[in-house]
Amino acid sequence: MGLSESQIPDTAQHYLVCGIKDCEKNCLFYCNPCHQPMCEQCRDKHEKSPDTKNHEVVPYRYRKQQLPVKKCRDHPTKDIDILCDECNVPLCSKCSTMPVHKGHSFTDLETIYTEKSETCRQEVQRIQAYFIPTAKDLRNEIKIDATEIKTIMDGIRSSMRDEAMSLKTLVDEVTSDNMEQVNKVEDSIREMLQSQDKTYQDYISYLEDLVKKFHGYLSSTHLKNNPIIFPLTKQLKIQPIPQTTKPVPPVFTAGRYSKGDIAKLLGRITVPDTKPENRKIKPMDTASTQLKPTVKQNKSDVKPTLSLSSSVTKVRKYTVPGVDRVLHISLGKSGTLWVSDISGNLVQTNLQGNQLQKIQTSGAHEGYHTVTQDGDLIYTDRNNKVINRKTPDNTITELIKTRDWTPISIHSSHINRDILVGMVKPGEAKVTRYIKTRREIQNIHSHNEGQAMFSGPHYITENTNGDVCVSDWKKEAVVVVNKSGKHRFSYTGQGLSKFYPKGVCTDHLGHILVCDHHSDTVHLLDQDGQFLCLLLTQQQGIKYPRSLCVDDESNLIVGQRDTNTVTVYKYLQ
Repeated sequence: MGLSESQIPDTAQHYLVCGIKDCEKNCLFYCNPCHQPMCEQCRDKHEKSPDTKNHEVVPYRYRKQQLPVKKCRDHPTKDIDILCDECNVPLCSKCSTMPVHKGHSFTDLETIYTEKSETCRQEVQRIQAYFIPTAKDLRNEIKIDATEIKTIMDGIRSSMRDEAMSLKTLVDEVTSDNMEQVNKVEDSIREMLQSQDKTYQDYISYLEDLVKKFHGYLSSTHLKNNPIIFPLTKQLKIQPIPQTTKPVPPVFTAGRYSKGDIAKLLGRITVPDTKPENRKIKPMDTASTQLKPTVKQNKSDVKPTLSLSSSVTKVRKYTVPGVDRVLHISLGKSGTLWVSDISGNLVQTNLQGNQLQKIQTSGAHEGYHTVTQDGDLIYTDRNNKVINRKTPDNTITELIKTRDWTPISIHSSHINRDILVGMVKPGEAKVTRYIKTRREIQNIHSHNEGQAMFSGPHYITENTNGDVCVSDWKKEAVVVVNKSGKHRFSYTGQGLSKFYPKGVCTDHLGHILVCDHHSDTVHLLDQDGQFLCLLLTQQQGIKYPRSLCVDDESNLIVGQRDTNTVTVYKYLQ
């Protein structure tokens, strides 16, 4: 469904249409003087027209923000549209000719407004993409620590009870004293963790208030005294994330059975005299943490950020030995790939197509393998219902047992190192999250209404915002949930009668890319599920696309069902 620029909803499967009358094509460009979104064909006509051939037409992503209309107080027929650099006052063009501004330099207010609006958006994005998630991750870590401390305390209590049972009534008094000491230590640690949790809760509230302030700047229609047109350094200074310490659990020292020294026999609980370890706060790229002041730039000095290219370019193509088709691709370390086929062959290859190693698995046509940040290969064994790990030194160990569930797909998070596993058993399907200690912490299987979320989670990945994206061909949908497991949206194809999603991946911009086996295409969505375009079609020579991934250079790597070749495309610039 195509929408005008002002009608874009938050739900999935909508795209921005050309703003030219009676044109319903997908908008890709924007005329800054006309403030008009337009498709590629309308852009060409616009640039050929004698009246508009000198207009600045740019990709939609780099459009100028339209300045709110504000009439000049001294010249009511004129709009305020420039800024006096010396006086730092917004003016109309007629004001610039007044004696008080004689010899002063002026800057186009629309340019400043666009630059400052983008700065505010970047800061909002920085808060939402880094500060809030990081603070929430620290809160989750505190909850995990609290659970682990409780487990440790329970273990200490169990040891104490075992000792007391052996000595019966003789040690009752000493046991009571030690139990009281354990409870005091636990209360002290719990109070500390609760205090830390409150610290981050308050900090998150502060960040959310700051986001509202920035949105207020952006939505204001008043220019005079509006902070958005003045330097924002002071207003944008974000308080650092509070530093907290991890709890140091006590250690129970077991005693020896001796009637003459009851206290020693029962042991004692101590808190190690160890300096608490600071919680690790993941670093943020320094280039994005510092605000860049608005300065005048020549058009040639502006360096665009990574964005969608106007066309897709084939970079190279090579054959993967050891497999007869390419049904799943995992990106490894140092430019290597792990590639699998329907016969359980799992091959590691470099980017020149040279086979580095090969193992035999029970996998078939699912995304059953992934590579961790440490370079370990993790893959499912559906026959034995386990998940195996293969380290760089070629040691294979059993990592997780899935009991009566059959694991069919897997993804290692590059955000927090969690392991996401798609599993099935007769009549049921779910996605399970394991933390690095191999402990199961989350099961995603149904909506709030109790309806099943998945039928066949054959491919799974994670987006830059923590969303879990599941390609479920039985449901004919890409099902996306947030990291808490709440359903966000389901993408079912753009105007297609049939949609058979297969391989799915995300890129550094948060785009979702998915293979459609039915129409022989690769769909490109934004992270909210809005359809952007068909990135690859049969016109690019693609047939039966089944697998894909994006490498560290933002190249798209695609595998197909009926060939053992891998094709590399450039689609970002």
